[in-house]
Amino acid sequence: MTESPKPDPKAVAAEPCISVCIMTWNEPATVASVVEEQLATLGKLGVTHEVLIIDDGSTDETRAIVDELAARFPDAVRIVRHTENRGLGGVYRSGLKEAKGRFISFFPADGQFPASILEQYYPLAEQYDLVLGNLPGRGDSLLGAVLTRTERLVNRALVGKIPRLEGVFMLRREILTRFPLISDGRGWAIVWELLIRAQRAKARMIGVPTTLRPRSHGKSKVSNWRYIQANLRQLAGLRAILRANPNP
Repeated sequence: MTESPKPDPKAVAAEPCISVCIMTWNEPATVASVVEEQLATLGKLGVTHEVLIIDDGSTDETRAIVDELAARFPDAVRIVRHTENRGLGGVYRSGLKEAKGRFISFFPADGQFPASILEQYYPLAEQYDLVLGNLPGRGDSLLGAVLTRTERLVNRALVGKIPRLEGVFMLRREILTRFPLISDGRGWAIVWELLIRAQRAKARMIGVPTTLRPRSHGKSKVSNWRYIQANLRQLAGLRAILRANPNP
């Protein structure tokens, strides 16, 4: 566990500058250090902020750890708790609905994405509507690379070119008022819909390389063929949504 950051009075704000949504599901070994690292980085940025922990139906000690974090940092940490696991889609929808910040970002609780990414993204977010991370030289296995390439080709066939995003992004909250987000389900469809609608609305977007740290605990919950199949089914549904509900 990292050294506990001191509570920052600048975190107290009805509408903070930055909301960081921490996505957690049964991550007891890492969630506390991830939240503490985020708070320390946000403190360095010197802006009003909140950390919104979205507990996606955890069934282990993660629940108690999250409660303890909120008690330790009552001015900076809030919890949104799902009574059952809703998957990535449910977590993103909760974050987009509940976050109060002018700028919103999402980080998984596994600790693979360092909080220092915020120091890179925030200055760009002041100029752009969406800052999209990508992972150059991510080092996938041959099978993983083939699956990823195949998935991208099918994605393009279903809904057209999607702005590249791998991992962490930051958005200007006000752009959510410019177009509806309709997608439901457990997967990435809500994020893809956001990217496609933002692109069609000519939102200002920039892609930047980011860092991915080795996983210290557990294993990925999303990198498998079943996950890709589920995403393809959601993309087929998204295609119908976009046809029926184009951007105004």
